[in-house]
Formats: sequence, structure tokens, C-alpha cells
Amino acid sequence: MSIYKELVELLLPEDLLNNFEIVDLKKEGIYLRIYLEEKKNKPEGYDSQTIRANGFAQEVKIQDFPLRDKLVTLHVKRRRWLLVEENKKITRDLSLKTPGTRLTKEFSAFLKAIPR
Repeated sequence: MSIYKELVELLLPEDLLNNFEIVDLKKEGIYLRIYLEEKKNKPEGYDSQTIRANGFAQEVKIQDFPLRDKLVTLHVKRRRWLLVEENKKITRDLSLKTPGTRLTKEFSAFLKAIPR
């Protein structure tokens, strides 16, 4: 898996890899599924508060650029955090897809640029 993971890391946007790690990769027929989980790095702006990881939000599926006739789907799991003193759950504000779509921002921009 490590050699495949390294190859896939070259294909994914750098900002995505700054916040997520690849945990699995599956090739199923015409589909390539890349499973990502948010890293366990403490969110910015909460340095003075006691905060701890509190599981994951529901997985989100995002379509990315096709790759060698394979439809690429990113299966993204965002981490939830608990502010201990306030007993409040928070998540990072990471925009991974174009609003109103299930496409990555880069793939959406590419499709918009295609002449009709």
C-alpha cells in the first residue's frame, strides 16, 4: 500500500494532504476510491483551551479528476473536536468542494473552463 499511497499523494492537491491522510485505497471496476481522514492536529485558535479529538463526522464523498479511465471518488472523514470546558463540539472550517456540488474545487474549475 505504501508505494500506491506515495503515488496517490502526488496526484492529490497539496492543501488536502496538509489536513488529511490517506488511510485506504480501493480499485473497484471503473472506480478508484481514496479514503482520507482528517489528521489529529489541534485546530488553530484553540491553543489556550483544553480540546480533544471526539470521533469523526459522517463521511463525505467528493468526485475528483478521472484518472486513466477510472472515476475517482474521495471518501473524506472530518474530525470532530470537543472543547472540554464548554462541552461544545467543533470542526475545522475546511472547504474541500465547490458549494452546491460534490466536486473538488480544482475539478469544478477545470470543467467550467471547457468551451461549450
